[in-house]
Amino acid sequence: MRFMGKREIGELSILDIVVFMMIAEMAVFAVEDPSETFMHALLPMGTLFIIQRTTAYLSLKNTKFRAWFDGKPSVIISKGKIDEDEMRKQRYNFNDLMQQLRENGTRNIQDVEFAILETSGKLSVFEKSKKGIEPISPDNFVVPLVVDGNIRKDSLDKINKTEEWLLENLEKRGHSNISDISFCSLDSEDRWYIDIKDEIK
Repeated sequence: MRFMGKREIGELSILDIVVFMMIAEMAVFAVEDPSETFMHALLPMGTLFIIQRTTAYLSLKNTKFRAWFDGKPSVIISKGKIDEDEMRKQRYNFNDLMQQLRENGTRNIQDVEFAILETSGKLSVFEKSKKGIEPISPDNFVVPLVVDGNIRKDSLDKINKTEEWLLENLEKRGHSNISDISFCSLDSEDRWYIDIKDEIK
């Protein structure tokens, strides 16, 4: 687990779970049958390890592969309304919803403005604003525009902007090469956050 990365400790993908289970089974066979050479167990374990590392690397470098392999977050509650159709798609029932709301410390479902089911299965809950606090809405979310050197076209569509607009604004801020940008986001107050790859050595 240490070799496969720290993210595995708190969050396992489907492939990670399968790999861990298969490696454990192979280790059991090797212990139970000492007549077999250790290499007979080591080789397939090493192969599984390489497969897991390869998919983790591709997920890190390729956003399309990551979206296909890990999936995308799903909005379960939007503007206080439950999306039953999305719940059915995710095989997510009301017992699951109520349990995760309780775990979040939310007493009543009517207090929820947005609830997003993350790819890890965790529910991110945004409660309705209290008096004097700005209401939560899609308009004041932080929008990721560039991730791992790739332009997020879906995010640009949400804010009705084009790639040319993004490139022009990055150029104004001294960033002409998209591939050098690790993460770029924009919030509702027009504040830009731009992080360059490998700034910390």
